[in-house]
Amino acid sequence: MQKMITLTNTRYRLGYHVSAPAGWINDPNGFCYFKGYYHIFYQYHPYSADWGPMHWGHARSKDLVHWESLPLALAPDTKADEDGCFSGSAIVKDDTLYLIYTGHHYYGDGDPDHFWQNQNLAYSQDGITFTKYAQNPIIAHEPADNTHHFRDPKVFEKDGSYYMVLGSQAKDGAGRAIMYRSSDLKNWEYLGPFAKAKEDEGYMWECPDFFNLAGKDILLLSPQGIKPQKEKYLNLFQTGYFVGDYELATNTFTHGAFTEIDLGHDFYASQTTLTPDGRRVVLGWMDMWESDFPEKADGWAGALTLPRELKLKGERLYMSPIKELEKLRTAKLATFTETLTEEKLLCTNEKQVELMLDLKDTTDFSFSLRDQVGNEQLTLDFDRDTYKFTLTKGEQRFATIAPTNSVNLRIFVDTSSLEIFINDGEAVFTERFYLESAPTLWLKAKKATCQAEIYRLEAQAIEF
Repeated sequence: MQKMITLTNTRYRLGYHVSAPAGWINDPNGFCYFKGYYHIFYQYHPYSADWGPMHWGHARSKDLVHWESLPLALAPDTKADEDGCFSGSAIVKDDTLYLIYTGHHYYGDGDPDHFWQNQNLAYSQDGITFTKYAQNPIIAHEPADNTHHFRDPKVFEKDGSYYMVLGSQAKDGAGRAIMYRSSDLKNWEYLGPFAKAKEDEGYMWECPDFFNLAGKDILLLSPQGIKPQKEKYLNLFQTGYFVGDYELATNTFTHGAFTEIDLGHDFYASQTTLTPDGRRVVLGWMDMWESDFPEKADGWAGALTLPRELKLKGERLYMSPIKELEKLRTAKLATFTETLTEEKLLCTNEKQVELMLDLKDTTDFSFSLRDQVGNEQLTLDFDRDTYKFTLTKGEQRFATIAPTNSVNLRIFVDTSSLEIFINDGEAVFTERFYLESAPTLWLKAKKATCQAEIYRLEAQAIEF
């Protein structure tokens, strides 16, 4: 029996973000609310800090802020999922929590790209111990018009029927989203594709999520293979959305252009849930494929983002921190209103901190994160003439906001992560950084009226 990996150093460990006790994690899965708890699962390799045969790790929370790590939910231990329990979703039916996930299979020739995939079901009455459906797989193979890329089911209920959206690749090599329908979660009818990539929209669409928000239908997904275009699509893979209208009778989705939802270096594979009070909340993997992952040396790799509420304004999704995150505040470190004409130190010696900065009548300004001796690790620069933000962490990332006389920044720092929300989520940057001591945080402006509140945040919101 394999031995689970353990931590060897906590220098980069996060205080209030979901991660595994040790080992590798990537995509969030099965985000749901069941019997008084929010549940989040994640792609997990518990035996090393590298990607490996995928399991489902598991955590739960009563408030989306304080999380309790739970035992493994799924392991690749049956013929239906022998080489990995890949990503999927959760749904509640008849007081039972169902997990729907992709089973991964290699042909055994040593070629990691030579595989096939199916869809499977597991269930639980207590939300902790899961039983795999004896008749798995529930969908044994990809449809005839598909390649072997056939994964990441997101299931939802509408008008008494269940629908499954899957990420896939058409025979012609274009990414697409396909739809199935069921009356019982076990027997599924293929309805066909409802959205497909144009030439520059990717060769494979991963982790699709399909929901209605403010009267519009939104397809949130992670395309692979979009080529960089000047200041857009600069990560290895992207996460973004289409806004439009879905016609169930014809399984057609009329939509606008693809828009990235997070402009940082470290955001991928998002998944949403609907809260009991009707908010659409999203989590993402707070990393990116082919990153360096310095924390691997310490026995772990990867984390999930903070929960964020989605709102649709016009044709644009805004993504802002959920209101419950105010519970993380343990002390107010500073509050001030002043006109800045030079550089100001905002915070030092704090590994978990939240900054709320409102800048009015501003010229260009710059926020920077530095080590204790003043070396810049990351900078965010605002150009007042173009309303463009440029984030520099080695390679640059960019975001442009609507013209305005004021800019608000809400910034969350947690040991080795930084999440920046601009103008209530109009633009967002998610970043990882690696320092062995707390960073120093600075704001520089030629002239700006700045109102600031700075809070110390809880450093042990995750219970392992």
